Amino acid sequence: MPEPRTDLSFSHSWQAEVLAARPLILPSRHFVYPREAEEVERGALEVLVRPGVDQPFLATCALGFRDPIVPTGIWSCPKPEELCAVSGGYAYLIDTTTPLRFTMLPCRPALHVRSLPAQGLLLFVAHRNILAWGAQGLAWESAKLSDEGITITAIEDHMLHGLGWEMMTDKETPFALDLREGMKL
Repeated sequence: MPEPRTDLSFSHSWQAEVLAARPLILPSRHFVYPREAEEVERGALEVLVRPGVDQPFLATCALGFRDPIVPTGIWSCPKPEELCAVSGGYAYLIDTTTPLRFTMLPCRPALHVRSLPAQGLLLFVAHRNILAWGAQGLAWESAKLSDEGITITAIEDHMLHGLGWEMMTDKETPFALDLREGMKL
């Protein structure tokens, strides 16, 4: 599994620690994401989460891919009580006040995660499109931007500029997205 990273760009009401392995003695509160995951047998990201006022809990997040190109780690979210755990490109948004409440994002794998505090968004870049998570949950999901591979080149105010590979021309094609709605311009 790639070396986990931590990005706490958003203010958050929890503390978390990525563990090197599952503890021999599990805490009384232990949650597996997704709930019935056979993938956990292939490996998992183990995160000890300390919510603001509740007891700590262990979040076991099933591993997506073992490729070092996909991210693994934890990110703070636009909503202070949410934690984003990414395990080998599988992204889980966990409500730390109610750990049974979580969302597993459909982009599998997420190839890049980017915090945009000024815009109130956490971006997940997949092979062909981008998904944005805000304080209210899923903010938007872009249309197809590439046949295989997206590069973000700049973010200015509410505009994202990037490149997407076009199969028919075998070239990187520039695109622009409005970050408020995810609309391609």
